[in-house]
Amino acid sequence: MVRTSSLTPRSKFFIRKHRKWPVSPYNTKWHTLFNQHQALQTLKHSPLNPPQNLLSTLIHSFKTFNSDPTPEAYNFVLKTLTKTSQLTHIPSVLDRLESVEKFHTPESIFANLIRFYGSANRIGDAIDVFYRIPKFRCDPSAVSLNSLLYVLCGSSKGLKMVPQILLNSRAMGIRLEESSFRILITALCGIGRVGYAIEIMKCMIRNGYDLDVKICSLVLSSLCEQKGLAGLEVVGFLEEMKRVGFCAAMMDYSNVIRFLVKQGKGLDALRVLGKMKVEGMKPDVVCYTMVLHGVIADGDYKNADKVFDELLVLGLVPDVYTYNVYIKGLCKQNNVEAGIKMVTCMEELGCKPNLITYNMLLKALCKNGELGRAKELVSEMTLKGVGVNLQTHRIMLDGLFCKGDIDEACIFMEEMLDKFLCHCCLAYDNVIYGLCQKGFVCKAMELLQKMVDKNVAPGARAWEALLLISGIGTNLVKITWTGLLNRIEID
Repeated sequence: MVRTSSLTPRSKFFIRKHRKWPVSPYNTKWHTLFNQHQALQTLKHSPLNPPQNLLSTLIHSFKTFNSDPTPEAYNFVLKTLTKTSQLTHIPSVLDRLESVEKFHTPESIFANLIRFYGSANRIGDAIDVFYRIPKFRCDPSAVSLNSLLYVLCGSSKGLKMVPQILLNSRAMGIRLEESSFRILITALCGIGRVGYAIEIMKCMIRNGYDLDVKICSLVLSSLCEQKGLAGLEVVGFLEEMKRVGFCAAMMDYSNVIRFLVKQGKGLDALRVLGKMKVEGMKPDVVCYTMVLHGVIADGDYKNADKVFDELLVLGLVPDVYTYNVYIKGLCKQNNVEAGIKMVTCMEELGCKPNLITYNMLLKALCKNGELGRAKELVSEMTLKGVGVNLQTHRIMLDGLFCKGDIDEACIFMEEMLDKFLCHCCLAYDNVIYGLCQKGFVCKAMELLQKMVDKNVAPGARAWEALLLISGIGTNLVKITWTGLLNRIEID
Protein backbone atom coordinates (compact mmCIF):
# COMPACT_ATOMS: atom_id res chain seq x y z
CA MET A 1 0.00 0.00 0.00
CA VAL A 2 1.44 3.36 -1.02
CA ARG A 3 0.99 6.18 1.52
CA THR A 4 -0.10 9.45 -0.01
CA SER A 5 2.27 12.29 0.84
CA SER A 6 0.79 15.21 2.72
CA LEU A 7 3.47 17.64 1.55
CA THR A 8 2.56 20.38 -0.85
CA PRO A 9 4.50 20.75 -4.13
CA ARG A 10 6.19 23.85 -2.69
CA SER A 11 7.40 21.90 0.35
CA LYS A 12 8.70 19.08 -1.83
CA PHE A 13 10.66 21.55 -3.95
CA PHE A 14 12.21 23.09 -0.78
CA ILE A 15 13.28 19.67 0.51
CA ARG A 16 14.84 18.62 -2.83
CA LYS A 17 16.76 21.89 -3.07
CA HIS A 18 17.92 22.35 0.57
CA ARG A 19 17.78 18.73 1.80
CA LYS A 20 16.14 19.86 5.11
CA TRP A 21 12.72 20.62 6.55
CA PRO A 22 11.54 24.23 6.16
CA VAL A 23 10.88 24.53 9.96
CA SER A 24 12.29 22.24 12.60
CA PRO A 25 9.39 20.57 14.43
CA TYR A 26 11.40 20.83 17.69
CA ASN A 27 12.14 24.59 17.63
CA THR A 28 8.71 26.14 17.36
CA LYS A 29 7.46 28.65 19.89
CA TRP A 30 4.88 26.33 21.37
CA HIS A 31 7.52 23.69 21.93
CA THR A 32 9.81 26.18 23.68
CA LEU A 33 7.00 27.26 25.96
CA PHE A 34 6.10 23.65 26.62
CA ASN A 35 9.69 22.82 27.60
CA GLN A 36 9.88 25.84 29.89
CA HIS A 37 6.63 24.86 31.52
CA GLN A 38 7.82 21.31 32.07
CA ALA A 39 11.12 22.55 33.50
CA LEU A 40 9.28 24.87 35.90
CA GLN A 41 7.00 22.06 37.07
CA THR A 42 10.04 19.85 37.61
CA LEU A 43 11.64 22.62 39.67
CA LYS A 44 8.51 23.09 41.78
CA HIS A 45 8.19 19.39 42.52
CA SER A 46 11.88 18.84 43.24
CA PRO A 47 12.99 18.37 46.87
CA LEU A 48 13.88 21.79 48.24
CA ASN A 49 16.12 20.53 51.06
CA PRO A 50 18.87 21.44 51.48
CA PRO A 51 17.96 24.94 50.18
CA GLN A 52 21.44 25.67 48.86
CA ASN A 53 20.74 23.26 45.99
CA LEU A 54 17.73 25.30 44.85
CA LEU A 55 19.66 27.38 42.32
CA SER A 56 21.44 24.35 40.91
CA THR A 57 18.09 22.55 40.72
CA LEU A 58 16.75 25.44 38.66
CA ILE A 59 19.68 25.30 36.25
CA HIS A 60 19.51 21.51 35.95
CA SER A 61 15.74 21.45 35.39
CA PHE A 62 15.87 23.84 32.47
CA LYS A 63 19.01 22.26 30.99
CA THR A 64 17.25 18.89 31.01
CA PHE A 65 14.52 20.28 28.78
CA ASN A 66 17.00 22.21 26.62
CA SER A 67 15.53 25.61 27.51
CA ASP A 68 16.55 28.80 29.26
CA PRO A 69 15.33 29.72 32.78
CA THR A 70 12.37 32.09 32.85
CA PRO A 71 11.49 35.03 35.11
CA GLU A 72 8.76 32.87 36.67
CA ALA A 73 11.37 30.30 37.66
CA TYR A 74 13.58 32.89 39.35
CA ASN A 75 10.53 34.40 41.04
CA PHE A 76 9.63 30.96 42.43
CA VAL A 77 13.17 30.42 43.72
CA LEU A 78 13.32 33.84 45.42
CA LYS A 79 9.88 33.41 46.98
CA THR A 80 10.84 30.00 48.29
CA LEU A 81 14.01 31.39 49.84
CA THR A 82 12.12 34.26 51.49
CA LYS A 83 9.40 32.00 52.84
CA THR A 84 12.00 29.70 54.38
CA SER A 85 14.06 32.72 55.57
CA GLN A 86 17.14 31.50 53.69
CA LEU A 87 18.56 35.00 53.24
CA THR A 88 22.14 33.89 52.70
CA HIS A 89 21.26 32.18 49.39
CA ILE A 90 19.46 35.14 47.84
CA PRO A 91 22.64 37.03 46.70
CA SER A 92 23.86 34.10 44.57
CA VAL A 93 20.48 33.92 42.81
CA LEU A 94 20.55 37.66 42.15
CA ASP A 95 24.14 37.51 40.87
CA ARG A 96 23.25 34.84 38.30
CA LEU A 97 20.08 36.70 37.33
CA GLU A 98 22.17 39.81 36.73
CA SER A 99 25.19 38.38 34.95
CA VAL A 100 23.98 35.27 33.10
CA GLU A 101 20.36 35.78 32.09
CA LYS A 102 19.38 38.08 29.23
CA PHE A 103 15.65 38.60 29.68
CA HIS A 104 14.03 41.75 31.07
CA THR A 105 13.35 40.98 34.71
CA PRO A 106 9.86 41.98 35.94
CA GLU A 107 9.91 44.76 38.51
CA SER A 108 7.46 42.89 40.72
CA ILE A 109 10.26 40.46 41.69
CA PHE A 110 12.28 43.28 43.22
CA ALA A 111 9.27 44.93 44.84
CA ASN A 112 8.48 41.67 46.64
CA LEU A 113 12.10 41.22 47.65
CA ILE A 114 12.32 44.77 49.03
CA ARG A 115 9.20 44.22 51.13
CA PHE A 116 10.65 40.95 52.44
CA TYR A 117 13.92 42.61 53.45
CA GLY A 118 11.88 45.30 55.20
CA SER A 119 9.90 42.76 57.21
CA ALA A 120 13.20 41.10 58.15
CA ASN A 121 14.51 44.49 59.36
CA ARG A 122 17.30 44.48 56.77
CA ILE A 123 16.85 47.98 55.42
CA GLY A 124 20.33 48.10 53.94
CA ASP A 125 19.68 45.04 51.76
CA ALA A 126 16.34 46.52 50.64
CA ILE A 127 18.08 49.72 49.52
CA ASP A 128 20.81 47.76 47.69
CA VAL A 129 18.22 45.78 45.76
CA PHE A 130 16.45 49.00 44.77
CA TYR A 131 19.63 50.58 43.42
CA ARG A 132 20.56 47.39 41.51
CA ILE A 133 17.27 47.16 39.60
CA PRO A 134 18.62 48.77 36.35
CA LYS A 135 21.40 46.12 36.21
CA PHE A 136 18.74 43.44 35.78
CA ARG A 137 17.53 44.96 32.49
CA CYS A 138 14.55 46.49 34.29
CA ASP A 139 13.35 50.07 34.31
CA PRO A 140 12.47 50.97 37.91
CA SER A 141 9.23 52.81 38.53
CA ALA A 142 7.05 53.95 41.42
CA VAL A 143 6.19 50.30 42.08
CA SER A 144 9.60 49.45 43.51
CA LEU A 145 10.03 52.95 44.97
CA ASN A 146 6.77 52.64 46.88
CA SER A 147 7.85 49.28 48.26
CA LEU A 148 11.05 50.86 49.55
CA LEU A 149 9.27 53.93 50.91
CA TYR A 150 6.82 51.70 52.77
CA VAL A 151 9.78 49.88 54.35
CA LEU A 152 11.66 53.05 55.25
CA CYS A 153 8.63 54.80 56.70
CA GLY A 154 8.16 51.96 59.16
CA SER A 155 11.04 53.04 61.40
CA SER A 156 12.67 56.24 62.58
CA LYS A 157 16.01 55.09 61.19
CA GLY A 158 14.50 54.51 57.76
CA LEU A 159 12.67 57.84 57.73
CA LYS A 160 15.99 59.66 57.88
CA MET A 161 17.00 57.99 54.61
CA VAL A 162 13.87 58.98 52.68
CA PRO A 163 15.09 62.40 51.40
CA GLN A 164 18.25 60.90 49.86
CA ILE A 165 16.28 58.01 48.36
CA LEU A 166 13.89 60.47 46.72
CA LEU A 167 16.79 62.45 45.23
CA ASN A 168 18.45 59.31 43.89
CA SER A 169 15.18 57.94 42.53
CA ARG A 170 14.76 61.14 40.52
CA ALA A 171 18.21 60.58 39.01
CA MET A 172 17.09 57.03 38.16
CA GLY A 173 14.20 58.47 36.16
CA ILE A 174 11.45 57.46 38.60
CA ARG A 175 8.45 59.76 38.76
CA LEU A 176 6.55 60.02 42.00
CA GLU A 177 2.95 58.89 41.73
CA GLU A 178 -0.06 59.67 43.87
CA SER A 179 0.49 56.47 45.84
CA SER A 180 4.04 57.62 46.68
CA PHE A 181 2.77 60.88 48.12
CA ARG A 182 0.17 58.97 50.10
CA ILE A 183 2.83 56.79 51.75
CA LEU A 184 4.96 59.80 52.68
CA ILE A 185 2.05 61.81 54.07
CA THR A 186 0.76 58.88 56.11
CA ALA A 187 4.21 58.29 57.60
CA LEU A 188 4.69 61.97 58.50
CA CYS A 189 1.27 62.12 60.17
CA GLY A 190 2.15 58.97 62.10
CA ILE A 191 5.23 60.60 63.66
CA GLY A 192 3.50 63.91 64.31
CA ARG A 193 5.24 65.90 61.55
CA VAL A 194 1.95 67.22 60.24
CA GLY A 195 3.50 70.46 58.95
CA TYR A 196 5.71 68.52 56.53
CA ALA A 197 2.74 66.36 55.55
CA ILE A 198 0.76 69.49 54.64
CA GLU A 199 3.63 70.79 52.52
CA ILE A 200 3.86 67.49 50.63
CA MET A 201 0.11 67.48 50.10
CA LYS A 202 0.27 71.01 48.68
CA CYS A 203 3.14 69.94 46.42
CA MET A 204 1.01 67.01 45.29
CA ILE A 205 -1.82 69.39 44.34
CA ARG A 206 0.56 71.76 42.53
CA ASN A 207 1.86 68.86 40.43
CA GLY A 208 -1.62 68.29 39.07
CA TYR A 209 -2.75 65.35 41.15
CA ASP A 210 -6.35 65.16 42.29
CA LEU A 211 -7.06 65.91 45.91
CA ASP A 212 -7.17 62.66 47.86
CA VAL A 213 -10.11 62.86 50.26
CA LYS A 214 -8.76 60.14 52.57
CA ILE A 215 -5.34 61.77 52.80
CA CYS A 216 -6.88 65.17 53.48
CA SER A 217 -9.02 63.69 56.26
CA LEU A 218 -5.95 61.98 57.72
CA VAL A 219 -3.96 65.23 57.76
CA LEU A 220 -6.87 67.11 59.33
CA SER A 221 -7.30 64.43 61.99
CA SER A 222 -3.56 64.45 62.75
CA LEU A 223 -3.59 68.24 62.90
CA CYS A 224 -6.37 68.11 65.49
CA GLU A 225 -4.24 65.83 67.65
CA GLN A 226 -1.34 68.29 67.80
CA LYS A 227 -0.67 70.07 71.08
CA GLY A 228 -0.02 73.77 71.33
CA LEU A 229 -1.88 74.49 68.10
CA ALA A 230 -4.29 77.41 67.81
CA GLY A 231 -7.88 76.77 66.80
CA LEU A 232 -7.60 79.26 63.94
CA GLU A 233 -4.88 77.14 62.31
CA VAL A 234 -7.09 74.07 62.20
CA VAL A 235 -10.13 75.96 60.93
CA GLY A 236 -7.93 77.81 58.43
CA PHE A 237 -6.54 74.55 57.06
CA LEU A 238 -10.05 73.15 56.70
CA GLU A 239 -11.21 76.22 54.77
CA GLU A 240 -8.12 76.13 52.55
CA MET A 241 -8.72 72.50 51.63
CA LYS A 242 -12.38 73.22 50.92
CA ARG A 243 -11.31 75.88 48.41
CA VAL A 244 -9.35 73.30 46.42
CA GLY A 245 -12.24 70.86 46.32
CA PHE A 246 -12.23 69.00 49.63
CA CYS A 247 -15.71 68.00 50.79
CA ALA A 248 -15.49 67.56 54.54
CA ALA A 249 -17.46 64.63 55.94
CA MET A 250 -19.17 64.31 59.31
CA MET A 251 -16.08 62.76 60.89
CA ASP A 252 -13.89 65.66 59.71
CA TYR A 253 -16.17 68.24 61.29
CA SER A 254 -16.39 66.12 64.45
CA ASN A 255 -12.60 66.12 64.75
CA VAL A 256 -12.45 69.90 64.36
CA ILE A 257 -15.23 70.49 66.90
CA ARG A 258 -13.61 68.12 69.39
CA PHE A 259 -10.29 69.95 68.99
CA LEU A 260 -11.88 73.36 69.53
CA VAL A 261 -13.75 72.19 72.62
CA LYS A 262 -10.55 70.77 74.11
CA GLN A 263 -8.90 74.12 73.45
CA GLY A 264 -11.68 75.88 75.38
CA LYS A 265 -13.06 77.46 72.18
CA GLY A 266 -16.73 76.64 72.67
CA LEU A 267 -17.96 79.60 70.62
CA ASP A 268 -15.69 78.64 67.71
CA ALA A 269 -17.04 75.10 67.88
CA LEU A 270 -20.55 76.56 67.69
CA ARG A 271 -19.55 78.48 64.54
CA VAL A 272 -18.26 75.30 62.93
CA LEU A 273 -21.58 73.65 63.75
CA GLY A 274 -23.30 76.52 61.95
CA LYS A 275 -21.09 76.04 58.86
CA MET A 276 -22.09 72.41 58.72
CA LYS A 277 -25.76 73.39 58.53
CA VAL A 278 -25.06 76.08 55.90
CA GLU A 279 -23.36 73.46 53.73
CA GLY A 280 -26.46 71.27 53.96
CA MET A 281 -25.02 68.74 56.38
CA LYS A 282 -27.13 67.69 59.35
CA PRO A 283 -24.90 67.41 62.44
CA ASP A 284 -25.37 64.28 64.50
CA VAL A 285 -25.98 64.07 68.24
CA VAL A 286 -22.23 63.61 68.88
CA CYS A 287 -21.45 66.99 67.32
CA TYR A 288 -24.22 68.67 69.27
CA THR A 289 -23.05 67.06 72.52
CA MET A 290 -19.48 68.27 72.02
CA VAL A 291 -20.62 71.81 71.19
CA LEU A 292 -22.96 71.76 74.20
CA HIS A 293 -20.04 70.75 76.40
CA GLY A 294 -17.90 73.54 74.93
CA VAL A 295 -20.37 76.39 75.47
CA ILE A 296 -21.20 75.18 79.01
CA ALA A 297 -17.47 75.06 79.82
CA ASP A 298 -17.30 78.70 78.62
CA GLY A 299 -20.21 79.57 80.90
CA ASP A 300 -22.38 80.50 77.90
CA TYR A 301 -25.59 79.00 79.25
CA LYS A 302 -27.82 80.98 76.90
CA ASN A 303 -26.27 79.34 73.87
CA ALA A 304 -26.30 76.02 75.71
CA ASP A 305 -30.09 76.18 75.93
CA LYS A 306 -30.30 77.10 72.25
CA VAL A 307 -28.08 74.18 71.20
CA PHE A 308 -30.04 71.71 73.30
CA ASP A 309 -33.39 72.98 71.97
CA GLU A 310 -32.09 72.92 68.41
CA LEU A 311 -31.05 69.29 68.49
CA LEU A 312 -34.50 68.38 69.77
CA VAL A 313 -36.19 70.41 67.00
CA LEU A 314 -34.06 68.64 64.37
CA GLY A 315 -35.41 65.32 65.59
CA LEU A 316 -32.16 64.09 67.11
CA VAL A 317 -32.49 61.79 70.11
CA PRO A 318 -30.21 62.83 72.99
CA ASP A 319 -28.30 60.01 74.63
CA VAL A 320 -27.22 59.78 78.26
CA TYR A 321 -23.98 61.65 77.46
CA THR A 322 -25.92 64.60 76.03
CA TYR A 323 -28.22 64.72 79.05
CA ASN A 324 -25.28 64.50 81.43
CA VAL A 325 -23.60 67.48 79.77
CA TYR A 326 -26.79 69.52 79.96
CA ILE A 327 -27.46 68.53 83.58
CA LYS A 328 -23.89 69.49 84.44
CA GLY A 329 -24.67 72.95 83.05
CA LEU A 330 -27.78 73.19 85.20
CA CYS A 331 -25.78 72.18 88.28
CA LYS A 332 -23.16 74.84 87.50
CA GLN A 333 -26.00 77.38 87.54
CA ASN A 334 -27.12 76.03 90.96
CA ASN A 335 -30.38 74.91 89.36
CA VAL A 336 -30.25 71.40 90.82
CA GLU A 337 -34.02 70.93 90.89
CA ALA A 338 -34.13 71.50 87.12
CA GLY A 339 -31.46 68.82 86.80
CA ILE A 340 -33.53 66.39 88.86
CA LYS A 341 -36.57 67.13 86.69
CA MET A 342 -34.42 66.45 83.63
CA VAL A 343 -33.71 62.98 85.04
CA THR A 344 -37.46 62.35 85.08
CA CYS A 345 -37.71 63.51 81.45
CA MET A 346 -34.88 61.16 80.52
CA GLU A 347 -36.69 58.20 82.00
CA GLU A 348 -39.95 59.13 80.26
CA LEU A 349 -38.11 59.23 76.92
CA GLY A 350 -36.51 55.84 77.54
CA CYS A 351 -33.02 57.12 78.35
CA LYS A 352 -31.87 55.60 81.64
CA PRO A 353 -29.72 57.90 83.82
CA ASN A 354 -26.41 56.40 84.84
CA LEU A 355 -24.24 56.72 87.92
CA ILE A 356 -22.49 59.79 86.51
CA THR A 357 -25.84 61.56 86.27
CA TYR A 358 -26.69 60.94 89.92
CA ASN A 359 -23.20 61.71 91.21
CA MET A 360 -23.31 65.14 89.54
CA LEU A 361 -26.63 65.91 91.19
CA LEU A 362 -25.42 64.61 94.56
CA LYS A 363 -22.32 66.76 94.39
CA ALA A 364 -24.39 69.84 93.61
CA LEU A 365 -26.84 69.09 96.45
CA CYS A 366 -24.05 68.52 98.98
CA LYS A 367 -22.33 71.71 97.84
CA ASN A 368 -25.55 73.62 98.52
CA GLY A 369 -25.90 71.94 101.92
CA GLU A 370 -29.06 70.04 100.92
CA LEU A 371 -27.98 66.79 102.57
CA GLY A 372 -31.54 65.63 103.25
CA ARG A 373 -32.35 65.88 99.55
CA ALA A 374 -29.07 64.13 98.75
CA LYS A 375 -29.97 61.20 101.03
CA GLU A 376 -33.35 60.93 99.31
CA LEU A 377 -31.62 60.81 95.96
CA VAL A 378 -29.30 58.04 97.17
CA SER A 379 -32.33 56.03 98.28
CA GLU A 380 -33.97 56.69 94.92
CA MET A 381 -30.84 55.42 93.16
CA THR A 382 -30.93 52.19 95.16
CA LEU A 383 -34.62 51.61 94.37
CA LYS A 384 -33.97 52.11 90.65
CA GLY A 385 -31.12 49.63 90.68
CA VAL A 386 -28.35 52.19 90.18
CA GLY A 387 -25.66 51.00 92.55
CA VAL A 388 -23.57 53.56 94.41
CA ASN A 389 -19.81 53.55 93.96
CA LEU A 390 -16.80 54.90 95.83
CA GLN A 391 -17.24 58.36 94.35
CA THR A 392 -20.86 58.47 95.61
CA HIS A 393 -19.71 57.74 99.16
CA ARG A 394 -16.92 60.30 98.91
CA ILE A 395 -19.37 62.97 97.80
CA MET A 396 -21.70 62.19 100.69
CA LEU A 397 -18.82 61.92 103.16
CA ASP A 398 -17.45 65.32 102.17
CA GLY A 399 -20.92 66.84 102.34
CA LEU A 400 -21.62 65.44 105.78
CA PHE A 401 -18.25 66.56 107.11
CA CYS A 402 -18.63 70.08 105.73
CA LYS A 403 -22.04 70.36 107.39
CA GLY A 404 -20.61 69.05 110.66
CA ASP A 405 -22.66 65.85 110.81
CA ILE A 406 -19.77 63.74 112.12
CA ASP A 407 -21.90 60.81 113.30
CA GLU A 408 -23.45 60.32 109.87
CA ALA A 409 -20.02 60.79 108.30
CA CYS A 410 -18.67 57.96 110.48
CA ILE A 411 -21.45 55.66 109.25
CA PHE A 412 -20.61 56.44 105.62
CA MET A 413 -16.90 56.01 106.31
CA GLU A 414 -17.44 52.56 107.79
CA GLU A 415 -19.57 51.61 104.78
CA MET A 416 -16.80 52.74 102.46
CA LEU A 417 -14.20 50.72 104.35
CA ASP A 418 -16.42 47.62 104.22
CA LYS A 419 -17.52 47.88 100.58
CA PHE A 420 -14.71 49.55 98.65
CA LEU A 421 -10.98 49.15 98.29
CA CYS A 422 -9.47 52.60 98.67
CA HIS A 423 -5.83 52.75 99.73
CA CYS A 424 -5.92 56.49 100.36
CA CYS A 425 -8.77 58.95 100.81
CA LEU A 426 -8.61 62.54 102.00
CA ALA A 427 -12.20 62.32 103.24
CA TYR A 428 -11.14 59.70 105.80
CA ASP A 429 -8.60 62.11 107.24
CA ASN A 430 -11.23 64.83 107.46
CA VAL A 431 -13.55 62.58 109.48
CA ILE A 432 -10.79 61.52 111.89
CA TYR A 433 -9.69 65.12 112.22
CA GLY A 434 -13.27 66.18 112.98
CA LEU A 435 -13.68 63.46 115.60
CA CYS A 436 -10.47 64.53 117.31
CA GLN A 437 -11.56 68.15 117.25
CA LYS A 438 -14.80 67.21 119.00
CA GLY A 439 -12.99 65.03 121.54
CA PHE A 440 -14.21 61.66 120.20
CA VAL A 441 -10.73 60.17 120.46
CA CYS A 442 -11.90 56.59 120.99
CA LYS A 443 -14.07 56.70 117.88
CA ALA A 444 -11.21 58.21 115.90
CA MET A 445 -8.85 55.45 117.09
CA GLU A 446 -11.48 52.83 116.25
CA LEU A 447 -11.81 54.11 112.68
CA LEU A 448 -8.04 54.43 112.39
CA GLN A 449 -7.65 50.83 113.49
CA LYS A 450 -10.21 49.75 110.90
CA MET A 451 -8.37 51.71 108.20
CA VAL A 452 -5.12 49.91 108.96
CA ASP A 453 -6.93 46.55 108.98
CA LYS A 454 -8.21 47.37 105.47
CA ASN A 455 -4.69 48.35 104.38
CA VAL A 456 -5.71 52.00 104.00
CA ALA A 457 -2.92 54.44 104.78
CA PRO A 458 -3.96 57.35 107.03
CA GLY A 459 -2.95 60.75 105.73
CA ALA A 460 -0.85 63.43 107.33
CA ARG A 461 -3.88 65.31 108.65
CA ALA A 462 -5.12 62.27 110.59
CA TRP A 463 -1.76 61.76 112.28
CA GLU A 464 -1.48 65.47 112.96
CA ALA A 465 -4.85 65.49 114.71
CA LEU A 466 -3.82 62.59 116.93
CA LEU A 467 -0.50 64.16 117.82
CA LEU A 468 -2.08 67.46 118.83
CA ILE A 469 -4.61 65.86 121.18
CA SER A 470 -3.91 66.50 124.82
CA GLY A 471 -5.75 65.60 127.98
CA ILE A 472 -8.36 62.91 127.53
CA GLY A 473 -7.07 59.69 126.05
CA THR A 474 -3.42 60.75 125.76
CA ASN A 475 -2.05 57.38 126.91
CA LEU A 476 -4.51 55.56 124.70
CA VAL A 477 -3.37 57.60 121.74
CA LYS A 478 0.27 56.86 122.48
CA ILE A 479 -0.28 53.10 122.80
CA THR A 480 -2.48 52.90 119.71
CA TRP A 481 -0.13 55.12 117.71
CA THR A 482 2.83 52.82 118.46
CA GLY A 483 0.82 49.70 117.64
CA LEU A 484 -0.42 51.07 114.35
CA LEU A 485 3.03 52.16 113.28
CA ASN A 486 4.41 48.70 114.04
CA ARG A 487 1.62 47.07 112.01
CA ILE A 488 2.21 49.39 109.05
CA GLU A 489 5.96 48.60 109.11
CA ILE A 490 5.25 44.87 109.21
CA ASP A 491 2.77 45.13 106.34
